[in-house]
Amino acid sequence: MKYLILLLFLIPTVLWSQYLRSNEEVIYSFDTKAGKKMTLVKDKGNEYIQYRFGSKDHVEMEFPSERNKDSWKQFKYKSYHRGGGKQNAGMDLEYLTFLNNGYTYSLFKSYYAEDGSLSTGITVIDSKGKSTDITGIYKSIKGCLCNLEDIGLVEKDDTGL
Repeated sequence: MKYLILLLFLIPTVLWSQYLRSNEEVIYSFDTKAGKKMTLVKDKGNEYIQYRFGSKDHVEMEFPSERNKDSWKQFKYKSYHRGGGKQNAGMDLEYLTFLNNGYTYSLFKSYYAEDGSLSTGITVIDSKGKSTDITGIYKSIKGCLCNLEDIGLVEKDDTGL
């Protein structure tokens, strides 16, 4: 009986270990409305950053494929923050983008004070400009894209929002 109980505790740990290795920590993650999981991780010593996406029990995509210092150069971060609440149309917008096999991926998190709306997800744009949105579940968020500013290894994207 005690082995059965131990096994029940180990199953979630084994499934989560596909998304997070012992030398890593989560920068940002969320579950999607379609039952998928997105996790952005980094090595605890800042040796690499990696995006992972897939079902709860299987990583379907990892980017970049190699985990090394050059991985940081493959991502771009931008943010916009305007305070002042509803009367000033306050907002917080954060984006992390990368290119993979002709597709542009953009992770996002947004807040708009005017209507109190919160959202997160991934926008994928193909080489012809066709856009697909993957809606995230806001309440499932762990971490913050804003931590990328503190780390300082991801290039700032200065293009407009």
